[in-house]
Amino acid sequence: MRSIWKGSLGFGLVSIPVKLYSAVQKSTLDLDMLDGRDHARIRFQRVNENTHKEVPYDKIVKGYKLNDDYVVVDAKDFEDAAPEKSKVIEIESFVELDEVNPMFYETSYYTEPDTKNNKAYALLLKALQQSKKAGLARFVLRSTESLCIVHPQENVLVVTRIRFAEEIRDTDDLNIAKDVTVSKKELDVGLALINQYAEKFDVSKYKDEYNGELLKIIHAKAKGKRATVKKLKPHKTKSDDLYDQLMSSLKVKKGA
Repeated sequence: MRSIWKGSLGFGLVSIPVKLYSAVQKSTLDLDMLDGRDHARIRFQRVNENTHKEVPYDKIVKGYKLNDDYVVVDAKDFEDAAPEKSKVIEIESFVELDEVNPMFYETSYYTEPDTKNNKAYALLLKALQQSKKAGLARFVLRSTESLCIVHPQENVLVVTRIRFAEEIRDTDDLNIAKDVTVSKKELDVGLALINQYAEKFDVSKYKDEYNGELLKIIHAKAKGKRATVKKLKPHKTKSDDLYDQLMSSLKVKKGA
């Protein structure tokens, strides 16, 4: 793995030199865009809208439009905006990990101590494990300020970027009825169904089956054949009554 950020992880007066590595990778198939007429690959060009000529990547700069003109922003400007956040993931507080709404999670990075003396790293790791807390911090990655939590994952400290509150859309525009009445017997059976399906979370049990099936179809088409596809199993009961559907669901699970 190649590190994508180098700086320090700080809490209190303790500073731990660290490197960040991406902890996730995509499992989707790498599909190219093609011209449907001759299957030639589609390529995108960075074109100057005045000259209509392609611009080399090393000549591209970033700019902010101000009063009908652009102010060019360079790497030093990004760093000067928050020099400490560009080099330090400073933990500002500690929170209960289970209080962080999953809607706020974005992506995670492994941290690696960038020093021979790992004592401070080990201390923070063990303290977070025992307290079941996470550090809340802010830092700048790729010219963007990110809010993040620092939490343990086995023997590694993980930095998980989370969204700011203003990035979560309000639910007021959703058309959801608030005066729906659910009977006690319907709720009881619903809870029973949840309990019947309840199990310890183990993400390793789940694989990306869609891409596997899509790959079978691709290999079959390459041989001029058509792969056998799975038939959709409708989840239906003969009754439109919610209670009957719940009871039928309980029976289906028992017979599984």
